[in-house]
Amino acid sequence: SCYNLRDFMKQEMLEIGRLAKEASSILGRTSTKLKNQALRDSASIIRGSKGEILESNNIDIDQARKNKLSEAMIDRLVLDDDRVEGIASSLEQISNFEDPIGKIINEIERPNGLLIQKVKVPLGVIGIIYESRPNVTADAGALCLKSGNAVILRGGTESVNSNKIIHSCLIKGLQNTGLPHTSIQMVPTQDRKAVGILLRDMTSYVDIIIPRGGKNLIARIQEDARVPVIGHLEGICHTYVHQNADLNMAKKIILNAKMRRTGICGATETILIDKSIASKFVTPILDILISNGCEVRGSKDIINLDARAIIAKDSDWGKEFLDAIIAIRLVEDIDEALSYIREYGSGHTESIVSNDQQAADKFLAELDSSIVMHNTSTQFADGGEFGMGAEIGIATGRIHARGPVGSEELTSYKYIVRGKGQIRA
Repeated sequence: SCYNLRDFMKQEMLEIGRLAKEASSILGRTSTKLKNQALRDSASIIRGSKGEILESNNIDIDQARKNKLSEAMIDRLVLDDDRVEGIASSLEQISNFEDPIGKIINEIERPNGLLIQKVKVPLGVIGIIYESRPNVTADAGALCLKSGNAVILRGGTESVNSNKIIHSCLIKGLQNTGLPHTSIQMVPTQDRKAVGILLRDMTSYVDIIIPRGGKNLIARIQEDARVPVIGHLEGICHTYVHQNADLNMAKKIILNAKMRRTGICGATETILIDKSIASKFVTPILDILISNGCEVRGSKDIINLDARAIIAKDSDWGKEFLDAIIAIRLVEDIDEALSYIREYGSGHTESIVSNDQQAADKFLAELDSSIVMHNTSTQFADGGEFGMGAEIGIATGRIHARGPVGSEELTSYKYIVRGKGQIRA
């Protein structure tokens, strides 16, 4: 019956949680050397399994095309030789990083002689729910292992075959080094009820949830979860072209920020341009975007300057297109640009193009997005580019982690107090 099936699924999920909790206790005490060896072994196994990984990925891509997934979603899903090598290299990079666990964040000696240390510790058991990208399976597993956390992975239906084979490579790496294979577990069903159980019924085992995917997925998780959630709803990123911008630099940055990969959360979705430079800047910027296959949706003053732009709808402002589409509008000055971004942005990533250092400093200081940039592409909003080797996602909240979430961000801390017999008066 349906009831028995639900009951069985719940028991299965609770057992996954129990095993993860046991593994997290072991990982918290595991040496850096052993964790690094497991990561390097997993990287070698992934390289040796490239044929099987690509074969499984082709099955997922064929199914995605049958299901009429968007090209942006398929781009996230696709693996090739370079991307498989990228997955393996990422594991090796993570193995080379400093182990955050046990790191002393701060140390003070009190007048009474007590030595108080603030020390990094693992979070415990992390549940990661994600869509599309199979590389997240490896990145998430590796970052959690490095930071001494056990992880329960729940990938999207569209990447199920790719995820399974990559996960099996990680398990072999763990087994080679004698670490519990339950350190990195994968939810064995695509039934959405399993996600509900993970979010609501496993508070005894799961310490934190990290979602990575579309707006609807993340909104649902933030609404349903009974444990803390680290995540972002949308990547509505802006590039602002200030009146003192260099035109060639602006064109180069905008083309990259939008078109390098349109389906990632760091892709620029809206361009703001100062009115004082519009007559010189708008047409060259539209030239480079349109010639590279980008649809431009503009405000009325943009259309008046260049009729190739399509009139933007109200819904285009503050929209995450995740496609070769961009919205462009004019602003009076930097203050209007800042106000616009505060109203329509999602707190992800914003960039200013300007040769005026004072204007750039104002932009960087006054915007409260998790990543703010000067004279560079928003597509650098990525843990790998930040020197983290990989990241689980970009956090836009204000509690715990902000920006790229790497191994350092997957930790908490405790206080260690060392005395010599002191007692409190």
